[in-house]
Amino acid sequence: MANKKRTTLKDIAVKLNISPAAVSKAMHDDSRISDRTKDAVKRVAKELNYQPNHLASALRKGKSNLVGVIVPRTNSNFFSSVLENMEAVLNKAGYNIIITQSNESFEKECKNIDTLLYTQVDGIIASMANETVDLSHYEKIKSNGIPLILFDRGENDLNVDYVGINDYDSSHVIVEHLVEKGCKRIAHIGGYRRTRIFNNRIRGYVDALKKNKLPIDDSLIVESALTLEDGRLKMEKLLKLKDRPDAIYAASDYAALGALQVLNENRINVPNDIRLVGFGNEPFTSLVSPSMTSIDQHSKDIGRIAANTFLDYAAKDDVKQSLNKIILDAELIVRDSSK
Repeated sequence: MANKKRTTLKDIAVKLNISPAAVSKAMHDDSRISDRTKDAVKRVAKELNYQPNHLASALRKGKSNLVGVIVPRTNSNFFSSVLENMEAVLNKAGYNIIITQSNESFEKECKNIDTLLYTQVDGIIASMANETVDLSHYEKIKSNGIPLILFDRGENDLNVDYVGINDYDSSHVIVEHLVEKGCKRIAHIGGYRRTRIFNNRIRGYVDALKKNKLPIDDSLIVESALTLEDGRLKMEKLLKLKDRPDAIYAASDYAALGALQVLNENRINVPNDIRLVGFGNEPFTSLVSPSMTSIDQHSKDIGRIAANTFLDYAAKDDVKQSLNKIILDAELIVRDSSK
């Protein structure tokens, strides 16, 4: 099958027997071109399904009005909410966004960045993949003079703007809540320590236990990718302990949901036998039985602030970034699973 040839300005010019330069001027509503010619150019462009080459235009103007966004996954209410609010702000300012997802893969994240740089985006807003340790591909963005804004997951070493919640304090809020309910063996199904936000959540959990004079039991701290299946597997492991936990704090609602499924299957009453707290305030947390206590991450605010941070740089002649953290206080939404 032959490749379909892309329609060019020259094709329109040949059909109308005018110069490509005249077609270009007509496309840009140049006052030197008659309305009759402009109408003819628009009609033929539509007939030939002409699509402007935005990449070439960006190269000429040095501005594409495109912002690249990288998220670990789009099937999360947190990330979809961030994207929705980010896009609303950027669209209002005349920008469109290109959404890519890493699927928690370092290799895919690198390819996403290369693609966005090739597309000549004016800025990149990103939340890092779980696998990411080497930051050289993010340094590439900075070396190109393109604003880089990180949200939810970021690294201080990059010295760029970051928007997120206080993960360390969030763990304190959760542990304090469970201690108030009489819990003494609080397990933590956490993310991987190599990721800054999950390391902060683990540190906050440990320090909160110390503050409340509760012992640190390494068997109660498990790292995972925080998927629903991980939640199931880690909950099954925790139930096999000789002295099982009386509370579970999972660093994602999906892992918490997996844990809840296992508890229900084993006829363990939540919250009477084991209390449960998740993280993210996904929509399903209010729909499951029992409804699930969770941390709200203020996704709407994060999306709007990240977008406005980019717009601040877009209004400047040059980009000089430094570590600038905007940290929001998280909110614990208490539901039946921990009452």
